[in-house]
Amino acid sequence: MTGELQTDDNGVQDEADDTVDVIVVGMGVAGEAVAGELAKAGLAVVGIEANLVGGECPYWGCIPSKMMIRAADLIAETRRVDGMAGTASVTPDWAPVAQRIREEATDHWNDQVAVDRFVDAGGRFVRGHATIVGPRSVQVEGRTLTARRGIVIGTGTVAAVPPIPGLAESPYWTNREAVETTTLPASLVVIGGGAIGLELAQVFSRFGVEVSVVEVAERLLAAEEPESSALIEGVFRDEGIEVRTGVQLERVDHDGDHFSISLAGGESLAAEKVLVATGRRVDLSGLGVGAVGLDPQARAVEVDERMRAGDGLWAVGDVTGKGAFTHIGTYQAPIAVRDILEQDGPTASYDAVPRVTFTDPEIGSVGLTEAQARDRGLTVRTGLAKVPSTARGWLHKAGNEGLIKVVVDADTDLVVGATAAGPNGGEVLGALAVAVHGQVPVSRLQQMIYAYPTFHRGIEDALRDLDE
Repeated sequence: MTGELQTDDNGVQDEADDTVDVIVVGMGVAGEAVAGELAKAGLAVVGIEANLVGGECPYWGCIPSKMMIRAADLIAETRRVDGMAGTASVTPDWAPVAQRIREEATDHWNDQVAVDRFVDAGGRFVRGHATIVGPRSVQVEGRTLTARRGIVIGTGTVAAVPPIPGLAESPYWTNREAVETTTLPASLVVIGGGAIGLELAQVFSRFGVEVSVVEVAERLLAAEEPESSALIEGVFRDEGIEVRTGVQLERVDHDGDHFSISLAGGESLAAEKVLVATGRRVDLSGLGVGAVGLDPQARAVEVDERMRAGDGLWAVGDVTGKGAFTHIGTYQAPIAVRDILEQDGPTASYDAVPRVTFTDPEIGSVGLTEAQARDRGLTVRTGLAKVPSTARGWLHKAGNEGLIKVVVDADTDLVVGATAAGPNGGEVLGALAVAVHGQVPVSRLQQMIYAYPTFHRGIEDALRDLDE
């Protein structure tokens, strides 16, 4: 691409030549990675983003939320000193948490560093809303750009808000408002018992907020093992978090100061704030994907193992529906880059996708749950170890709730799924993820030497339970 790069007062970069090699629509984690690598490879690349380069993760998702979780965990750990190492007290203070989020995680929600990184790599950035108007053709800010090789869609997802009467008209929070808040409410109702809702519920509770969690499914973390659901519900109740599962929400009202949430059966909950954490959804309606043969009402952009969504069309990240995780986006990005550059290399497989809910205890899982394995017709064996009964769990004592569960295909002797819940559960999961991804036979895993006393040694206990 030729022409001198210029930037107008709106931050929109402009050049005379609007024919490039690749157009990346959506510069979240995956889109930014694809655009940057292609630019480094010498291609003429335009990256388009209406919001912040980097997407949800660095500004309102994984990074700031884990800062909040780290702070809340410190409070809990301090309270565990009593009876273990003397006496201690802590007075929670939200101010340093809010300040750290602004300064270290998001730079006050400014993406200039990310934009500069892409431009310095040789890319061209356009701030605006893109519309696909035809094969290899995109309109943005009143101009039409054409891509010789094609278009990459990386537009991510948005918060899914259920159609509860009165909710849309109320000043509810999503994860964004929860992360941005500088003051804590006295009380909070969290609608949704998935990972995001539970992580934030526990954070705010540990900082002194009165918290209730309402979930329409019969259990929290309904996509995970029932043992994980029971574990986290018990922990929440012990910490004073009110949990309601298997209930329908009939209406949400707001009087200007407080919320009232009406539940089926006549019960109601009152709170100063309501956090909606009912998942994420793909929004293709305004992207113009119909111009390239895609369904604008689809729940995801279907891609093959090379991230191809059509001729001269690729998609990466949350928009592909393979899991709303940063690690899925960063996994898919180099696969798409190689395909665009016509290079050989590994293609995508999702048999060993790890996922972690960063509550305390952490709940990590990989591959299939027991129910999913049975639904696939596998002959299933399971093994279970309780963390408090392991040597390290017994030593850990306070805050040692957890379990390790393995799901084995008896016909192949392979672990097809596993859960590691407990202190450092997400880290213990690493060994199980290797076992699933590497298709390591159970007989081989049972011959391993597991360091003593470690949390991951509980894997040996779970494998031993297979034979009992």
